Amino acid sequence: MKIFRLILFFLHIGIGVLLLGTLLNAYVPPKIFPWVNLLSLGFPVLIIAYVLLTLFWIFSWKKRAVIFVILGLALITPAKRWVNYSSTPKESSNLKLVTFNVKGGNAGKTNIENYINSQNADVVMFEEDGMKEFDFKGLKGGKKMQNVSLYTKHTIIDQKDLIIGDYEWFNAYAQQTDLEIRGKRYRFVVVYLQPFKFEKSMIKLYGNNSGEDEEKVKNILKRLIPTFKAHQEQVEIIRKAIDDSPYPVFVAGDFNSVPNSYEYYHLLEGLKDPFLEIGKGSGTSFHDYKFPIRIDYIFTSKNIKPISYQVDRTVDLSDHFPVIGTFRLDH
Repeated sequence: MKIFRLILFFLHIGIGVLLLGTLLNAYVPPKIFPWVNLLSLGFPVLIIAYVLLTLFWIFSWKKRAVIFVILGLALITPAKRWVNYSSTPKESSNLKLVTFNVKGGNAGKTNIENYINSQNADVVMFEEDGMKEFDFKGLKGGKKMQNVSLYTKHTIIDQKDLIIGDYEWFNAYAQQTDLEIRGKRYRFVVVYLQPFKFEKSMIKLYGNNSGEDEEKVKNILKRLIPTFKAHQEQVEIIRKAIDDSPYPVFVAGDFNSVPNSYEYYHLLEGLKDPFLEIGKGSGTSFHDYKFPIRIDYIFTSKNIKPISYQVDRTVDLSDHFPVIGTFRLDH
């Protein structure tokens, strides 16, 4: 029994070190050391294992439980970026934003239009829109750009393409739109970072000794590492649009990156993640794999007050769920 507990103790320490390693993504760029960013992908599994082991030490009445509880305090905020439970503000909202990766509009133009019309949103931001021309009630579209688009009730002052991919090889897109809302201007940046382009068959391991699993893992890493490095360049472009904005900013879309990743930390810099303030339940938005992940976000300037944040899992129009936020804009 002592040997078993000793093994668990060192395993627990190792998991704790890996979890704390995800915090380095705020400082270590993928071009310098991309392996740290890999840890963010495993965060949910690692944190569950960490909590279970901590409970084991608590129920075993071991003093080491105190150490692991204290260490776990540093992981509360990273964990809340995945799952959070917060109280609802009592103020009313005056802006509703929907961001949605519609997977090329494969669910059908009419179905998507009916869903968006039912939301009565002020601003709608699409990723992977398939260059479809949607017709929404009370919403007008801006300048068309392959793969991302914005529709709004408000006046479009200016638009600028930030990242233009060629779809086949370099599949990342971003566009900024300056809107006038009740006499004040805001900048909306819709983001679609480079996808990893994984098919389910590529990541399904067989658990045998034929060497197929090893080859699959190598192929996965061959896609992950270059994509992490490409994301770093894309994030730098988007950051400039944020930092140069003379107006309050909304950044939303499909980041193709999980919480606590390099992309998350650096796109969030100077902004806030409303899910951390008013989110309830799981923030996961991509459900095509057995293990759902959070890769769709809404970030805002710190002076914008979030009222609600919802991942709408009632609709099945894409391999992503829509992310819906309401906000209070004070004028």
